[in-house]
Amino acid sequence: MPDQDGHAVYELAQVMDRLRRECPWDMRQTHASLAPYLLEETYEALDALDRGDLADLREELGDVLLQVVFHARVAAERTDGTAFDLDDVAGDIAAKLVRRHPHVFGDVAVCGPEEVRRNWNAIKAAERAAAGSAKTSALDGVPMSQPALSLAAQLQRRAEAAGAPRSLADLPAKAPEPAGPSVTGGEAGERPAGTVSQLGADLFALVSKARAAGLNPELELRHAARVYSDRVRAWESSG
Repeated sequence: MPDQDGHAVYELAQVMDRLRRECPWDMRQTHASLAPYLLEETYEALDALDRGDLADLREELGDVLLQVVFHARVAAERTDGTAFDLDDVAGDIAAKLVRRHPHVFGDVAVCGPEEVRRNWNAIKAAERAAAGSAKTSALDGVPMSQPALSLAAQLQRRAEAAGAPRSLADLPAKAPEPAGPSVTGGEAGERPAGTVSQLGADLFALVSKARAAGLNPELELRHAARVYSDRVRAWESSG
């Protein structure tokens, strides 16, 4: 393939094809077995970004890209009519970006980033309606297994974009009754339906406060944790 934008990605796909055919480990992988690596590599890229290490970020982004290429390669082997490949993945996201940026690729005029965001959400809702999506809530599709801070922020963001009153984020708090450990690993005791602990309500309110200040609560806590880590290491060295 001649030197041009994307040729290296093409070469990566060729390497992945050969690994899938000839490497015993790569041949055995499935979407499920690869899932932990997708999460791990994403966190490692975020860590490099937090540290401002651009050389490491470049490498970690390559590892994230590998996961995308690997999953696409596994998907291409399916024979049940659900197969797709890397070109499908790239083509889909390119088409989505064009559809959702009519102010760039069409004749729509916008006056700022906020209007871009509103248009994006409106176009997204129209796409779902046209596709006959079964989704009935603005919160459908939010991954509930993500870290709690980012989960709270995404739920609040989605709800507010749908016009939900901010007062819904004022969660009713009630201390749980003393009891044995929860079988699910949660707090001891039970709460009335629809209530949370005071700590849970306070944390949720802090997420709302961070968003109102234009801050990402997950990244802010991550930065605080890094500063604390540095302080502990400095304390250890001083002894």
